[in-house]
Amino acid sequence: MMTVELDELMHCDTASSWGEALFSLGRHYGFEKVLFAMSGSRHARLEHAFFQTNYPRPWRDRYEAERLAYVDPLVSHCLASTLPLVWQGDTFRSPAQRAMYEEGCAYGIRAGVTFPIHGPTGEFGMLSFACDSPREVASLLPELALVRDHAFASGVRFCPPATHEAAPRLTPRELEVLNWVMVGKSSWEISKITGCSEATVNFHMGNIRQKFNVNTRQQAVVRAISLGLITPEDHHR
Repeated sequence: MMTVELDELMHCDTASSWGEALFSLGRHYGFEKVLFAMSGSRHARLEHAFFQTNYPRPWRDRYEAERLAYVDPLVSHCLASTLPLVWQGDTFRSPAQRAMYEEGCAYGIRAGVTFPIHGPTGEFGMLSFACDSPREVASLLPELALVRDHAFASGVRFCPPATHEAAPRLTPRELEVLNWVMVGKSSWEISKITGCSEATVNFHMGNIRQKFNVNTRQQAVVRAISLGLITPEDHHR
């Protein structure tokens, strides 16, 4: 373990110097690209998080403009789990996720490992190490997890104050529809499962998107998970 570099991470005075120290640690382990993002609460909107990354600027701009955090399966994993996720192409399953992944590959973001961050006072975030080709990372997980722990302990001071957004009130039917959307069912499939028309399912989804102030059903799912309204454990079998 690079104790000198970890110590430097703990004593950086500015967010930018802290980020550079983190990127240096990533390169030491063979990951040219690193992303750290954290907010004071898992209920805060993802776009309001503190982040440091050396991902290429065009990809960052595209990711933010298209609100791809609400599509990204790495974000959904971190909301629902404390375990690291070793990822590559087959992690991105839906058409929107596949499109996002293929575009990211053009910027050298092809494979890596992502560590969730769940702080003791509600902080939520993620630390991703990415590279241009799949590689064996199992032996690195303990040391990378220690980097994650130091990154959280030292980076929390740059994190914006926690905000507590009130969860919208969903009807039982809206929650049911949203749970089926979470497992990848289409409106037609949900209509057959629930015994109502496809138009009614789309009506419920329209109300859900309006309540969450989002544009897509995937964004609604991520917001619902972050607010604790649904969890992956609620998946219908």
